[in-house]
Amino acid sequence: MNVLILQHLAIEHPGILLDFFREDGFRRTTIELDEGETIPDLDPFDLMLVMGGPQDVWQEDQYPWLRQEKAAIGKFVVDMQRPYLGICLGHQLLADATGGRVGLAKDPEVGVLTVSSTEAGHRDPLLRGLPDPMTVLQWHGAEVTDLPTNAEVLAKSDACCIQAFRFGQYAYGLQCHVEITADIVGQWAAIPAYASSLEVALGKGAVARLQTVVSQRLPQFNRDARTLYENFKASLNRP
Repeated sequence: MNVLILQHLAIEHPGILLDFFREDGFRRTTIELDEGETIPDLDPFDLMLVMGGPQDVWQEDQYPWLRQEKAAIGKFVVDMQRPYLGICLGHQLLADATGGRVGLAKDPEVGVLTVSSTEAGHRDPLLRGLPDPMTVLQWHGAEVTDLPTNAEVLAKSDACCIQAFRFGQYAYGLQCHVEITADIVGQWAAIPAYASSLEVALGKGAVARLQTVVSQRLPQFNRDARTLYENFKASLNRP
Protein backbone atom coordinates (compact mmCIF):
# COMPACT_ATOMS: atom_id res chain seq x y z
CA MET A 1 0.00 0.00 0.00
CA ASN A 2 1.41 3.37 -1.08
CA VAL A 3 0.21 6.31 1.03
CA LEU A 4 0.53 9.95 -0.02
CA ILE A 5 0.52 12.27 3.01
CA LEU A 6 -0.09 15.99 2.46
CA GLN A 7 0.94 18.26 5.33
CA HIS A 8 0.51 22.00 5.86
CA LEU A 9 2.73 22.37 8.94
CA ALA A 10 5.48 20.00 10.02
CA ILE A 11 4.07 19.49 13.51
CA GLU A 12 0.60 18.62 12.16
CA HIS A 13 1.61 15.14 11.11
CA PRO A 14 -0.26 11.82 11.17
CA GLY A 15 0.74 11.13 14.77
CA ILE A 16 -0.28 7.68 15.91
CA LEU A 17 -1.47 6.83 12.39
CA LEU A 18 2.21 6.69 11.40
CA ASP A 19 2.68 3.87 13.91
CA PHE A 20 -0.19 1.98 12.32
CA PHE A 21 1.22 2.49 8.82
CA ARG A 22 4.61 1.20 9.94
CA GLU A 23 3.07 -1.88 11.53
CA ASP A 24 1.28 -2.69 8.29
CA GLY A 25 4.33 -2.02 6.13
CA PHE A 26 2.68 0.79 4.18
CA ARG A 27 5.05 2.88 2.07
CA ARG A 28 4.71 6.57 2.90
CA THR A 29 5.48 9.69 0.88
CA THR A 30 5.09 12.95 2.81
CA ILE A 31 4.75 16.28 1.00
CA GLU A 32 5.19 19.45 3.09
CA LEU A 33 3.18 21.91 1.01
CA ASP A 34 3.90 24.94 3.21
CA GLU A 35 7.61 24.45 2.54
CA GLY A 36 7.20 24.54 -1.22
CA GLU A 37 7.21 20.82 -1.94
CA THR A 38 5.09 19.80 -4.91
CA ILE A 39 2.52 17.04 -5.21
CA PRO A 40 3.86 14.14 -7.27
CA ASP A 41 2.08 12.08 -9.90
CA LEU A 42 -0.91 10.52 -8.15
CA ASP A 43 -1.07 7.28 -10.08
CA PRO A 44 1.30 5.22 -7.86
CA PHE A 45 -0.68 5.98 -4.66
CA ASP A 46 -3.42 3.82 -3.18
CA LEU A 47 -4.44 6.20 -0.39
CA MET A 48 -4.27 9.94 0.27
CA LEU A 49 -4.08 11.28 3.84
CA VAL A 50 -4.43 15.06 4.25
CA MET A 51 -3.65 16.64 7.59
CA GLY A 52 -4.60 19.82 9.45
CA GLY A 53 -2.90 23.19 9.44
CA PRO A 54 -3.28 26.87 10.27
CA GLN A 55 -4.44 27.81 6.78
CA ASP A 56 -8.05 28.20 5.63
CA VAL A 57 -9.34 26.71 2.38
CA TRP A 58 -10.24 30.14 0.96
CA GLN A 59 -6.73 31.62 1.39
CA GLU A 60 -5.56 30.75 -2.10
CA ASP A 61 -4.02 34.17 -2.71
CA GLN A 62 -1.91 33.85 0.43
CA TYR A 63 -1.14 30.16 -0.15
CA PRO A 64 -1.25 29.57 -3.93
CA TRP A 65 -0.41 25.89 -3.50
CA LEU A 66 -3.93 25.37 -2.11
CA ARG A 67 -5.19 25.47 -5.71
CA GLN A 68 -2.94 22.60 -6.73
CA GLU A 69 -3.82 20.69 -3.59
CA LYS A 70 -7.56 20.99 -4.18
CA ALA A 71 -7.12 19.92 -7.79
CA ALA A 72 -5.12 16.88 -6.67
CA ILE A 73 -7.75 15.95 -4.08
CA GLY A 74 -10.53 16.29 -6.62
CA LYS A 75 -8.68 14.15 -9.14
CA PHE A 76 -7.85 11.47 -6.56
CA VAL A 77 -11.34 11.06 -5.08
CA VAL A 78 -13.60 12.00 -8.03
CA ASP A 79 -11.73 10.89 -11.14
CA MET A 80 -9.58 8.08 -9.74
CA GLN A 81 -12.08 7.10 -6.99
CA ARG A 82 -9.34 6.13 -4.58
CA PRO A 83 -9.49 6.15 -0.77
CA TYR A 84 -8.96 9.43 1.08
CA LEU A 85 -8.85 10.41 4.74
CA GLY A 86 -8.81 14.10 5.68
CA ILE A 87 -8.35 15.42 9.21
CA CYS A 88 -9.38 18.96 10.26
CA LEU A 89 -8.15 21.13 7.36
CA GLY A 90 -7.97 17.93 5.29
CA HIS A 91 -11.67 17.36 6.06
CA GLN A 92 -12.51 20.88 4.93
CA LEU A 93 -10.38 20.56 1.79
CA LEU A 94 -12.23 17.41 0.79
CA ALA A 95 -15.53 19.28 0.98
CA ASP A 96 -14.20 22.30 -0.91
CA ALA A 97 -12.52 20.23 -3.62
CA THR A 98 -15.66 18.23 -4.35
CA GLY A 99 -18.22 21.04 -4.51
CA GLY A 100 -19.08 21.71 -0.86
CA ARG A 101 -18.58 24.88 1.15
CA VAL A 102 -16.40 25.85 4.10
CA GLY A 103 -16.69 28.97 6.25
CA LEU A 104 -15.80 30.44 9.61
CA ALA A 105 -17.46 28.61 12.47
CA LYS A 106 -20.02 30.53 14.51
CA ASP A 107 -18.68 28.75 17.58
CA PRO A 108 -15.06 27.58 17.20
CA GLU A 109 -14.40 24.27 18.92
CA VAL A 110 -11.20 23.95 20.93
CA GLY A 111 -10.63 21.37 23.64
CA VAL A 112 -11.80 17.90 24.61
CA LEU A 113 -15.42 17.66 23.46
CA THR A 114 -17.88 15.06 22.17
CA VAL A 115 -19.31 14.16 18.77
CA SER A 116 -22.33 11.98 18.03
CA SER A 117 -23.09 9.70 15.12
CA THR A 118 -25.92 10.42 12.71
CA GLU A 119 -28.18 7.68 11.37
CA ALA A 120 -25.86 7.41 8.37
CA GLY A 121 -22.91 7.22 10.75
CA HIS A 122 -24.49 4.28 12.56
CA ARG A 123 -24.66 2.44 9.24
CA ASP A 124 -21.22 3.42 7.98
CA PRO A 125 -18.40 0.92 8.59
CA LEU A 126 -15.92 3.70 9.45
CA LEU A 127 -17.53 4.34 12.85
CA ARG A 128 -18.30 0.72 13.73
CA GLY A 129 -17.30 -0.14 17.29
CA LEU A 130 -16.57 3.45 18.31
CA PRO A 131 -18.23 5.09 21.34
CA ASP A 132 -21.32 7.18 20.65
CA PRO A 133 -21.01 9.89 21.72
CA MET A 134 -17.26 9.85 21.28
CA THR A 135 -14.86 12.09 23.19
CA VAL A 136 -12.36 13.77 20.87
CA LEU A 137 -9.84 16.60 20.64
CA GLN A 138 -11.09 19.60 18.65
CA TRP A 139 -9.06 22.61 17.53
CA HIS A 140 -10.74 24.48 14.67
CA GLY A 141 -12.23 27.84 13.81
CA ALA A 142 -13.60 26.94 10.38
CA GLU A 143 -16.09 24.25 9.43
CA VAL A 144 -17.82 22.56 6.52
CA THR A 145 -21.11 24.41 6.07
CA ASP A 146 -22.51 22.62 3.00
CA LEU A 147 -21.78 19.13 1.77
CA PRO A 148 -21.02 18.30 -1.85
CA THR A 149 -23.46 16.07 -3.69
CA ASN A 150 -22.89 12.34 -3.23
CA ALA A 151 -21.93 12.87 0.43
CA GLU A 152 -23.43 11.92 3.80
CA VAL A 153 -22.93 13.39 7.26
CA LEU A 154 -21.67 10.69 9.62
CA ALA A 155 -21.14 12.65 12.85
CA LYS A 156 -22.12 15.98 14.38
CA SER A 157 -21.71 18.06 17.54
CA ASP A 158 -23.76 20.78 19.17
CA ALA A 159 -21.53 23.46 17.65
CA CYS A 160 -20.74 21.85 14.29
CA CYS A 161 -23.30 19.90 12.29
CA ILE A 162 -20.73 18.28 9.94
CA GLN A 163 -18.10 16.63 12.12
CA ALA A 164 -17.51 13.72 9.77
CA PHE A 165 -18.70 12.86 6.30
CA ARG A 166 -18.21 10.37 3.52
CA PHE A 167 -17.94 11.44 -0.11
CA GLY A 168 -18.73 8.68 -2.57
CA GLN A 169 -17.66 5.30 -1.27
CA TYR A 170 -14.04 5.73 -0.24
CA ALA A 171 -13.37 9.34 0.82
CA TYR A 172 -13.80 10.43 4.44
CA GLY A 173 -13.38 13.71 6.29
CA LEU A 174 -13.02 14.09 10.07
CA GLN A 175 -13.12 17.52 11.71
CA CYS A 176 -11.75 16.21 15.01
CA HIS A 177 -8.19 15.06 15.69
CA VAL A 178 -7.94 11.29 16.06
CA GLU A 179 -4.18 11.21 15.42
CA ILE A 180 -3.07 12.75 18.71
CA THR A 181 -0.05 11.60 20.68
CA ALA A 182 1.30 12.67 24.07
CA ASP A 183 3.30 15.62 22.73
CA ILE A 184 0.80 17.12 20.31
CA VAL A 185 -0.86 19.69 22.63
CA GLY A 186 2.50 21.17 23.63
CA GLN A 187 3.71 21.31 20.03
CA TRP A 188 0.55 22.98 18.75
CA ALA A 189 0.38 25.41 21.67
CA ALA A 190 3.83 26.70 20.67
CA ILE A 191 2.17 28.25 17.58
CA PRO A 192 0.91 31.73 18.58
CA ALA A 193 -2.34 31.50 16.58
CA TYR A 194 -3.13 28.10 18.05
CA ALA A 195 -2.31 29.19 21.60
CA SER A 196 -4.48 32.28 21.19
CA SER A 197 -7.47 30.27 20.00
CA LEU A 198 -7.00 27.92 22.94
CA GLU A 199 -6.97 30.72 25.52
CA VAL A 200 -9.93 32.47 23.88
CA ALA A 201 -11.92 29.25 24.15
CA LEU A 202 -10.73 27.97 27.52
CA GLY A 203 -9.19 30.95 29.35
CA LYS A 204 -5.77 31.72 30.73
CA GLY A 205 -3.68 28.68 31.58
CA ALA A 206 -5.60 26.61 29.05
CA VAL A 207 -2.50 24.89 27.66
CA ALA A 208 -1.62 23.20 30.94
CA ARG A 209 -5.22 22.23 31.63
CA LEU A 210 -5.73 20.80 28.18
CA GLN A 211 -2.46 18.89 28.36
CA THR A 212 -3.61 17.30 31.61
CA VAL A 213 -6.98 16.28 30.21
CA VAL A 214 -5.47 14.90 27.00
CA SER A 215 -2.88 12.93 28.96
CA GLN A 216 -5.59 11.39 31.09
CA ARG A 217 -7.68 10.43 28.09
CA LEU A 218 -4.86 9.49 25.73
CA PRO A 219 -5.25 5.70 26.12
CA GLN A 220 -8.90 5.95 25.05
CA PHE A 221 -8.06 8.38 22.24
CA ASN A 222 -5.48 5.94 20.93
CA ARG A 223 -7.85 2.96 21.19
CA ASP A 224 -10.46 4.89 19.22
CA ALA A 225 -7.84 5.84 16.63
CA ARG A 226 -6.93 2.17 16.26
CA THR A 227 -10.57 1.18 15.79
CA LEU A 228 -11.15 3.90 13.23
CA TYR A 229 -7.95 2.99 11.37
CA GLU A 230 -8.85 -0.70 11.23
CA ASN A 231 -12.34 0.19 9.99
CA PHE A 232 -10.92 2.48 7.33
CA LYS A 233 -8.38 -0.14 6.28
CA ALA A 234 -11.14 -2.72 5.94
CA SER A 235 -13.09 -0.29 3.76
CA LEU A 236 -10.22 -0.29 1.27
CA ASN A 237 -11.20 -3.84 0.36
CA ARG A 238 -14.87 -3.10 -0.24
CA PRO A 239 -16.00 -3.95 -3.78
